[in-house]
Amino acid sequence: MTAQAGSTARELLRLGGVTVRFGAPGGRPALDAVDLDVAAQEIVCVLGPSGSGKSTLLRVVAGLQQADAGDVLLEGRDQAGVPTHRRGVGLMFQDHQLFPQRDVAGNVAFGLRMRRSARAEQERTVAELLDLVGLPGAQRRAVASLSGGEQQRVALARALAPRPRLLMLDEPLGQLDRGLRERLVVELRRLFRELGTTVLAVTHDQGEAFALADRVVVMQDGRIAQSGSPLDVWQRPATEFVARFLGFDNVVEATVQGEAAVTPWGKVPVPEGTSDGPCRLLVRPAGVRLTSAENGLPCTVAARTFRGTHVALLLQPAGGPQMEAACPLREAPETGARVGVSFAAEDVVVLDASAG
Repeated sequence: MTAQAGSTARELLRLGGVTVRFGAPGGRPALDAVDLDVAAQEIVCVLGPSGSGKSTLLRVVAGLQQADAGDVLLEGRDQAGVPTHRRGVGLMFQDHQLFPQRDVAGNVAFGLRMRRSARAEQERTVAELLDLVGLPGAQRRAVASLSGGEQQRVALARALAPRPRLLMLDEPLGQLDRGLRERLVVELRRLFRELGTTVLAVTHDQGEAFALADRVVVMQDGRIAQSGSPLDVWQRPATEFVARFLGFDNVVEATVQGEAAVTPWGKVPVPEGTSDGPCRLLVRPAGVRLTSAENGLPCTVAARTFRGTHVALLLQPAGGPQMEAACPLREAPETGARVGVSFAAEDVVVLDASAG
């Protein structure tokens, strides 16, 4: 069941110009000419706020929602008119949708029974998958006796049992508490790697997406705002929308002149090779460096918030908007303190002014 190491990734899913319209003609489409490719054995997480189109995208791929325009190809085959149960995809939703009248084995084996698999194969597959998801020997347990995390594992085993060529997850950990989500997402990534499963997941939880995915796709108003590795998207958000969605609020108007940009915070260094001219500029909190008030932009600490690994400082300069800085625990000044600020070019991002 383990994926072959070193195998060449092939394209498994392709969306071409997929558009879905709800409501009155001329209204904003739920999906607006979306193009998306997913390679075999790739884990792709679609991230975005409510109403961005991420769940509609999943339903189109599953065959639960008909597209008004565009193509859905699985392994090169057009899925127009192909019903959900013939697409060879697995589905898992946040409410689990387990059968309460069946025990754990009965739930996991459901798809295998629909395929009329032999009883011995069903029993072998159920035992193997329960082992993989961390529930060995749970075949005869009643669904009602399971915790939320255990139900999540059973739902996952059930979705994996028919060996879907594509597994689709809709807010898969949404009903679990944060500690359990953080543990399960690590286990899920390990499991998908072990099985060689291709995954398309949608979530609004950034931490979940960045921990699970090989590639993150951020959606805005039915379109893809950015697609890239978790590290690329986190370090270099493409637009102001993506930056703010990820929680970065240090965004200002700027004019690049050579190696620096003129901003309401004074001159801010920009990455080498940045073109001159007006832009929107993001300074990541890690790039706001504290100095003495005499040696940097004078600011007052307006607020401080403990974030576990660091302290987030809200700084108010004498002129210009507030900014956030990330400060080590032992070095964080108190509210009301006077500090200076300098900026690190490696944490400055020039945003695409043509997009949100």
